[in-house]
Amino acid sequence: MNLLLLLVCTLLLESEPTTINLWGAKIPGPVSSDPTNVPTLTIQLADQHKASGTAVVVCPGGGYSGRAIGHEGEQIAAWLNERGVHAFILKYRTVGESQVPAPLQPGPMLDVQRAIRTVRAQAKDFGVDPSRIGVWGFSAGGHLASTAATHFDEGQAAADDPIDKVSCRPDFAILAYPVISMGAKTHGGSKANLIGKQPDEKLVEFYSNEKQVTSRTPPTFLFHTVQDTAVPIENSRMFKAACEKAGVPVELVEYEEGRHGVGLGLNTPLPLAGWSVKLEAWMRKQGLLEP
Repeated sequence: MNLLLLLVCTLLLESEPTTINLWGAKIPGPVSSDPTNVPTLTIQLADQHKASGTAVVVCPGGGYSGRAIGHEGEQIAAWLNERGVHAFILKYRTVGESQVPAPLQPGPMLDVQRAIRTVRAQAKDFGVDPSRIGVWGFSAGGHLASTAATHFDEGQAAADDPIDKVSCRPDFAILAYPVISMGAKTHGGSKANLIGKQPDEKLVEFYSNEKQVTSRTPPTFLFHTVQDTAVPIENSRMFKAACEKAGVPVELVEYEEGRHGVGLGLNTPLPLAGWSVKLEAWMRKQGLLEP
């Protein structure tokens, strides 16, 4: 713990990205024996003079077989930092980095829950408001983020690890062209990598996150294009409908044109390039960009 506190102090002073091991020596669930494949969290704090206290755990996409760390990770962290938001890029487990045989579950879910708990448990040291910790995911990372938004607990009061004592519920969710369902409208590769090619129906139900929304699901912003041929827009529409039914504040921004995997939409024509402007407006409306 002393080493972690020293690391945090260094981060606060230098505002340089630093990567930490997410779990320490004991990693629950399936994991590779290769030490380069363990789950990590890359901490990129906003400038302390404009920091709002809001934090976001970022989940890059990649079909649960890899992670698009550049345009769905590092670029996102930079975008958040520019707006005074602390960023925590999650390297969650993928099917190629876990022990064979697949499926990978429940490694990724445990990783995103641990990431949220870590930020909340160390909120004071990071300069984070523990009630303003969100999750932002893209594609399969969007499935992971929506899993965090629908599968969470309040922590274990009797746990020895102080991180396990705190809640893993995100306070808001941002889902960009997300895989949501494991049903007919899913992305086949993500489904197979997460729960196998012939999964038990209980797993299909469990990870079909449109079926797991409750009144405690946090406020959610979704972005998707009708033209997306990899992950059908019905995924976002189903999640939006489920949120509305449960009374959860939700906004879905749709564009007719635009391929899958555009990230922030940099170097894409308008109106698609402006989707992050709408996200910023939503975050401001939620009170997430003010100190």
